[in-house]
Amino acid sequence: MIRYALQCDRGHGFESWFQNSSAYETQVKRKLVNCPGCGSANVEKAIMAPQIVSKKARGAEKTPAPAPATDVAAPASTPLLMSEERELRAKLKELRDHIVKSADNVGERFPNEARKMHYGEIEHRPIYGEASSDEARALIEEGVEVTPLPVLPDDRN
Repeated sequence: MIRYALQCDRGHGFESWFQNSSAYETQVKRKLVNCPGCGSANVEKAIMAPQIVSKKARGAEKTPAPAPATDVAAPASTPLLMSEERELRAKLKELRDHIVKSADNVGERFPNEARKMHYGEIEHRPIYGEASSDEARALIEEGVEVTPLPVLPDDRN
């Protein structure tokens, strides 16, 4: 698997995982890579700094860096955080509502339908549905682009 930093023609930056570089190229040519911010299919790789691990670092155990000390502990929930949380939830709900409104719910057929579209067996269209974590992982390993719908706290009540 390879992760690319991508950017659309409107300047939105995002990341996506691909099975390999040729999977990226194929998906971009077929306009299957879309900006999550605006939906643009005019996407290209952004400049990335490579993450290189030395032989010495590979063998060493990684210990987490200590948290910086603070003089006063911040309260667990401040009005600002609650406001930001409400705003984030509203945006997630808006995204979810847009997907549900503009895509076909294929239910448990999602993995099969996504594969058929990926391999050009059926016409591409926006879909959503259900897939187990193993099915989703298998789709990603094949280079099929999938993204989970956000689950909101209200969905569980």
